[in-house]
Amino acid sequence: MVNPRLVLVLGDQLTPRIAALRSADPARDIVVMAEVAAEAESVRHHPQKIALIFTAMRKHAARLEKHGWRVLYSRLDDARNSQSLVGELLRRAAETGAQEVIATRPGEWRVIHDLEAAPLPVSLLADDRFICSEAEFAVWAEGRTQLRMEHFYREMRRRTGLLMEGTKPAGGHWNFDAENRKPAQPDLFRAAPLRFPPDAVTEEVLEAVEHRFPRHFGSLRPFGWATDPDQAEQALAHFLRQSLPRFGDEQDAMLSGDPTLSHALISPSLNLGLLDPMEVCRRAEAEWRAGRAPLNAVEGFIRQILGWREFIRGIWSLAGPGYPASNALDHHRPLPPLYWGSETRMRCLSQVVAQTRDMAYAHHIQRLMVTGNFALLAGLDPADVHDWYLSVYADALEWVEAPNTIGMSQFADGGMVGSKPYAASGAYINRMSDYCGGCAYDVTDRSSPNACPFNPLYWHFLSRHRERFARNPRMTPIYRNWDRMDAGQRTAILDRAGDILARLEVGETV
Repeated sequence: MVNPRLVLVLGDQLTPRIAALRSADPARDIVVMAEVAAEAESVRHHPQKIALIFTAMRKHAARLEKHGWRVLYSRLDDARNSQSLVGELLRRAAETGAQEVIATRPGEWRVIHDLEAAPLPVSLLADDRFICSEAEFAVWAEGRTQLRMEHFYREMRRRTGLLMEGTKPAGGHWNFDAENRKPAQPDLFRAAPLRFPPDAVTEEVLEAVEHRFPRHFGSLRPFGWATDPDQAEQALAHFLRQSLPRFGDEQDAMLSGDPTLSHALISPSLNLGLLDPMEVCRRAEAEWRAGRAPLNAVEGFIRQILGWREFIRGIWSLAGPGYPASNALDHHRPLPPLYWGSETRMRCLSQVVAQTRDMAYAHHIQRLMVTGNFALLAGLDPADVHDWYLSVYADALEWVEAPNTIGMSQFADGGMVGSKPYAASGAYINRMSDYCGGCAYDVTDRSSPNACPFNPLYWHFLSRHRERFARNPRMTPIYRNWDRMDAGQRTAILDRAGDILARLEVGETV
């Protein structure tokens, strides 16, 4: 009799025809799935994120069994659970006589290393759920002096035919950024994303997570994430019908009291494998072609998936396991307590961190231009910032989170992802949100004790990194503005920034 092989299915690989399953035989091979503390605690993941993944795993295991697979599933509270992926593979191999493992390549370098170092053979197969494979991205990147998402995105548009009219982009433009940078207004009739009350499976997981991880940052309830393909499809259909037409106008806006605006909140479903990215893009394109959504909204939405999501995954693969430790700007200040919900007088940070705590969610501009911008300007250690983002957001997996944080947000990769740092003063936040209106600080002030901290920190950042950025064509005009200020004003700004940084060093409220 031929020994069975173990087919490892990870918590973000919940697609019926994932590579490892396609390479296996349900008549011979055995699926292994495991809820393990080692993964839930690799960083202190948000309780909603843990509950989402474990619930989705349990439902996926049930679907696999229904389709004829034998599944050995390790629950978190099983007394025999070794609480590590490799430990569970060894336990299941001993139980079944299996001598090899088939797995789809994980999206985290630590997990890849653990599996490659396991004391039994593990075959890692390419994860082909993406629109652009790792090999295809490497070919595209080869020989280029700069890797820029816009160039990659245009190539992907041509390759897929999405939003193309022959060889030209629909509407005559590759992107509609100029139309998609509008501040939002309160609107009682704006449709909220679809949320799902916990069913019996979800409730059982919520109770287990509540018991096992009571000290992790974040509120477990209310919980409303889609945890299976049917719910994910409902959430997508609701977004396409109700919110996509407004998505472009509001995609970069921030509004207190309305954390989701017209965003879809489907990124966790995409990243876990409950939705197919190409199908999502085709569905969005169909809304434009049917006249139900404007081109600027559909292009902005598709660009986030076909452009950024695919580009970022390619960067993660190309850069290799050392990428999350990058620190090109030599920033080492520890993460201040305000990121974990301690008091801050800065209304924008208070709003976004509280929302993150309660929902395990913030949209891309809240992450990039509020929490990420502050971390960059304050010189926080990018490894700490990376761990924070990885832990607190429901959609955060290393392959997508690390390049967005290390590269795009913190410029810690020295420019591999972006041509310039995403640094901004309080003026940007004031323009794109209503956060500044009720803030204790004055967003128009640069140097007094009442000045919005973003303002002096912005100029302090530019001053201390002048040698690196002064010749950047996109930043040269900014340095000219700095040089035109009188010496006394520059000194006052830098002194105010120094006071703020000193308070951060000792954990005082800012």
